[in-house]
Amino acid sequence: MISHKELFLLNNAQTSTSPNMLEIERAEGLYLFDKSGKSYMDLVSGFAVSNIGHRHPRVLDAIREQLDKYLHLTVYGEFVQSPMVLFAQKLLSVLPEQLNNVYFTNSGAEATEGALKLAKRYTGRSGIISCHHAYHGSTHGALSVMGNEDFKQKYRPLLPDVSFITFGRLEDLELINASTACVIMETVQGEAGIRVASADYMQKLRAKCTQTGTLLILDEIQAAFGRTGKLFAFEHYNIVPDVLLLAKALGGGMPIGAFIANRDVMGVLKENPILGHITTFGGHPVSSVAGLASLNLILEENLVKDVTAKGELFRSLLVHPLIKEVRGIGLMMCIQLDAFEQVEKVSKLCAAEGVIIDWFLHCETALRIAPPLIITEQEISTACAVILRALDSL
Repeated sequence: MISHKELFLLNNAQTSTSPNMLEIERAEGLYLFDKSGKSYMDLVSGFAVSNIGHRHPRVLDAIREQLDKYLHLTVYGEFVQSPMVLFAQKLLSVLPEQLNNVYFTNSGAEATEGALKLAKRYTGRSGIISCHHAYHGSTHGALSVMGNEDFKQKYRPLLPDVSFITFGRLEDLELINASTACVIMETVQGEAGIRVASADYMQKLRAKCTQTGTLLILDEIQAAFGRTGKLFAFEHYNIVPDVLLLAKALGGGMPIGAFIANRDVMGVLKENPILGHITTFGGHPVSSVAGLASLNLILEENLVKDVTAKGELFRSLLVHPLIKEVRGIGLMMCIQLDAFEQVEKVSKLCAAEGVIIDWFLHCETALRIAPPLIITEQEISTACAVILRALDSL
């Protein structure tokens, strides 16, 4: 009989020539389990999705309850569906009052697409500024604002009038002008290898966008919901974006994204022409109840409270001659090594010992550390010991 792994390679479109090929049977909390029952500590949270861990009981209960009511009913924006209404209400209650209108999507990439359209429609401008080494998704519009030419060159032509600045470089802010519809930027750069800008830079970026009438789109698809030690990463800088992008941990493990803005800005999508942005499954009721349960859990159990201390514990333990730097903020970190060969070997050695780590799209010389926020101090110590043993083996 043909195995699942063989079927996977035969029938499922592949994104690389060397997939991980772990066959996971189930997941619970911090851990993944393969068909043999071996456990793996998930230090990447399904790529910043499982902030509350895998299959949290409260999320599962919310999903089961919704299954007895309805699944998909109609396209986004037509029927009043309580899961979406209640989720939006809760989400807006923890955001600044300027951010008071949610457009739910299926994913982070779709949130990016909607936000770029919104900026061009609202401002009447075409200029878009993104950052070198940025990642905002892989659809055509999102690819246009990706800051890595190697991933883009085979798919051109892409969106016109897109230019790039260096994240954190103050002098580049002068490129923002009265022709710029938006600046789209990760509050903390993720796939660049966890790059954190200064408060001075972020505040001057905000001021420059305000001065020129440019919409500031902050992408917190990876960074939100406690990952950095604040519920939202922009809170570190005492600024508020014009548009906020969310996904990944937004759904508690279910697929959902959102772009959030002031209702006066978002209102331009309603007319001239109507249906300025359309999605069939955006804000799906099952994803919405899962997201609401996840957000309530984060708030009620104050999961953000210990994130900074847990990040510092990782830093204190991850000391090794081959580690050049442990970079990041909260539980959004990377271990900087010298070469991709080291990263690849360490990843495989760690997996063999039951610890899942990975690298970055635009920074192949660093290892990603982004565990669920529920990780304990003992589990951090165990994970770091495995990583250090792997480094010793190089």
